[in-house]
Amino acid sequence: ENLLLRQQVLLLQRRVQKLAAMSAENVRLRELLNSSDLLDDSVRVAEIIGVDPDPARHEIIINHGRDRGVSNGTPVLDAEGLMGQVVEVGPFTSRVILVTDSTHAIPVQVNRNGVRAIAVGSGSLDRLVLTYVPDTADIKEGDLLISSGLGQRFPEGYPVATVMRVEHHPGLPFAVIEAAPTARLDRSRHVLLVHRDEGGLSE
Repeated sequence: ENLLLRQQVLLLQRRVQKLAAMSAENVRLRELLNSSDLLDDSVRVAEIIGVDPDPARHEIIINHGRDRGVSNGTPVLDAEGLMGQVVEVGPFTSRVILVTDSTHAIPVQVNRNGVRAIAVGSGSLDRLVLTYVPDTADIKEGDLLISSGLGQRFPEGYPVATVMRVEHHPGLPFAVIEAAPTARLDRSRHVLLVHRDEGGLSE
């Protein structure tokens, strides 16, 4: 009888845990859908189904491919900001490189004053590096960096990162600036694919 009770308790605990997980997932989905309502672009929700096991490569796999009109270069976001872009499209899945990958770079601007820079992946999921920023540039800790739209790889105005460190070294022409990505790169399960041209992501 005690064994039966313990089994029932375990089953109930598992059910409660599953309900809690479903509730949290629903909250995250609502956040994602609410953020998509704020965007002028056409978007589609996709799910992350894989992560590259190589720690040197910051890439994920999503469950949308050519069957859903995804194309190379499609921007990918979560409810908090820009995550990266599609770099390889298969029949039913796509590979996405994250903004923190050491081979990735994105043109950004300071939301406060429009100062432009290039945010380069540091190889760490919690950090981007701004390269070749003049030491006199008006960039401060806490500044929000958004996509500038230059280079036509990403639409303008999406949150990318928040400046977390600014260092000035006498005699050096460039400041040392690091920023934390606004997107939850290691926690998001669902993402938004942003429609960029007439041929992709049709509803």
